[in-house]
Amino acid sequence: MTAMRRRVIAAAILVGLLIGVGIYLRPSGSSNVVAAPPPPSTTTTTTLPPPSSTTAPTTTSTTVRAPWHAFEAGIAAVSTVGLYESPESPEPYDTMSNPTSENVQLAFSVQEHGPDGWLKVAYARRPNMSTAWIHASDVQVTPVDNRVVIQRGSKTLTVYRGSSDEVLFQAPVGVGVDRTPTPLGDFFIDIVVHLERSSGVYGPYQLSVSGFSDVLKSFGGGPGQIAIHGTNQPQFIGTKISNGCIRMTNADVTRVSELTTVGSPVSIVDT
Repeated sequence: MTAMRRRVIAAAILVGLLIGVGIYLRPSGSSNVVAAPPPPSTTTTTTLPPPSSTTAPTTTSTTVRAPWHAFEAGIAAVSTVGLYESPESPEPYDTMSNPTSENVQLAFSVQEHGPDGWLKVAYARRPNMSTAWIHASDVQVTPVDNRVVIQRGSKTLTVYRGSSDEVLFQAPVGVGVDRTPTPLGDFFIDIVVHLERSSGVYGPYQLSVSGFSDVLKSFGGGPGQIAIHGTNQPQFIGTKISNGCIRMTNADVTRVSELTTVGSPVSIVDT
C-alpha cells in the first residue's frame, strides 16, 4: 500500500468517527408532553429580586437540585370533558364545559399519568380536592414550574421553586375571619384575571384557587370559590379580614402572578 493511499484511508476513518460523535451528541426529539431537559446542575444558588416592602427575606441561598417542570396543567381542548371514576369506567359520571361559566378555558391539575390515553386530574368543583380520570386527548398538557404554600396560622404566602424547598418569594397575607375561614387543602390556580382597575377592592390580579369556602355556598353571585387577590386596604394585611380569600398588597400579588400560572399547586395549611 502506498503512503498516499494510507493517508487517504486514515482521513476517511477520522471523518467517520467525528460524524458518529456528532450524531450521538445530538439531543433527542421532544415528547408529546414535556421536552426532556438537559441534566440540571447539582447545585443552584439563587439571589432573589428586590422584594416589596412587605416581603420577608431579601435573599435566599440554597443547595438543591433545580426541578424541571415539576408539575403539569391540563388545558381543555374540547367543548366538554368527561369525568370518569377510573380508566375502566364505560361512561363518565359527570362532565365539565369549556369554556367555563366565567368564559375562560377549563383547566385541570394533572396528578398522574395512568394507562395509555388517560390522566388523573384535580378539578375546581365541590367537594374540595375532587379528582377524576379524563381522556388525555381532551386536554393539552402544559408544564408548570412553581408551587404556592399559604400558612393560614402565620398568615404567610410562600412561592417555592418546583417541589424543592427553595424560596422564590414570601409575603404576609390576610386570611378569612373565624366565621368564614380560609379552607385548608391542596388546590391549584385555575384562572388568572388581570383587572384593569387596579385600585379596586381586588387590586390588579385575581388568582382563582380551586378551593371553596366550607361555610359560604355562594358569594357575590359565584359558588363561594376562593382566590388570591390584591386589596385597596393594605393596612389589614397580616390579619383575619376576608370571607375566605387570600389578600395581598397589590405589589405582592403582582409578583405572585409573575411566578405562577394556571395549574400552579396551592397548598393551604394551618400552621
